[in-house]
Amino acid sequence: MQVKAVSKNTGVPASKVRLYLDLVRGKKVTEALAILRFAPSPAAVHVAKTVKSAAASAENNFQMEPDALKIVKVFADGAPMMKRHKARSRGRVSPILKRSSHITVVVGDQEV
Repeated sequence: MQVKAVSKNTGVPASKVRLYLDLVRGKKVTEALAILRFAPSPAAVHVAKTVKSAAASAENNFQMEPDALKIVKVFADGAPMMKRHKARSRGRVSPILKRSSHITVVVGDQEV
């Protein structure tokens, strides 16, 4: 059985989140959380929260063993951007795009 958790509008760009998703893809949940605990980035904090949420849902809702959980699938998609403008020379303006992302983590049993 697979359990999914989604973290929406995280405030961290998907390109920065994907660096930490590649570190934990295919690992056990306990091992992934140990890796993310020592990663020096706000993106790692968001990924760790989503992994914990998926593991807790699997344990509480489906009575799955937390030590036997493995990260089956993990990905980050782009979310809506905040669009701002910054003044430039000669009366012009340049756009500032403040990107955010949706993080999805799917955990399952070891034999999946």
